[in-house]
Amino acid sequence: MRKLTTSELGRTSVEAFRNQDKLPLVLVLDSVRSMHNVGSVFRTADGFAVEKILLCGITGQPPHREIEKTALGATQSIAWAYFEKVEDALASLIADGYTVVAVEQAESSIPLNAYQPAANGRYALIFGNEVNGVSNEAMALAAGCIEIPQFGTKHSFNIVVSAGIVLWDFYTKLTQQANG
Repeated sequence: MRKLTTSELGRTSVEAFRNQDKLPLVLVLDSVRSMHNVGSVFRTADGFAVEKILLCGITGQPPHREIEKTALGATQSIAWAYFEKVEDALASLIADGYTVVAVEQAESSIPLNAYQPAANGRYALIFGNEVNGVSNEAMALAAGCIEIPQFGTKHSFNIVVSAGIVLWDFYTKLTQQANG
């Protein structure tokens, strides 16, 4: 077995990426405090070709050296916007027809493996602060809540790990539906 070289990966240009079809997902970062986490979410969002990221509250914004360190240029490919209040970001998404789903451990949350997104749905996934999680203001506006099943002693994933798990799950479910 041989690893592929960078030139063999078939990477698309930033311009081509901006024009390609996207996974019908918007990520909402609700007061994420670590710039490295923000950058890593940008990079993960690029990998799954999500529509955009909304940065809210204390979440850092590009350009920022610490964000770029982990984003590796993904801040150039992924559309993003900043909202001071997460409620304003979510109200905008709801008005645009997105189903808002919190990723949080909460009463009545649905295990991620049991959640089935609608075939033609558009989703906004809220990821919260590293210590306090998704804010009460955002939870109040969410149409639902999904939780990643966990079996260890911590019951806590880093936001970037959570984003990767949830995006992979949505990607597989949505592309399976699209392909029949």
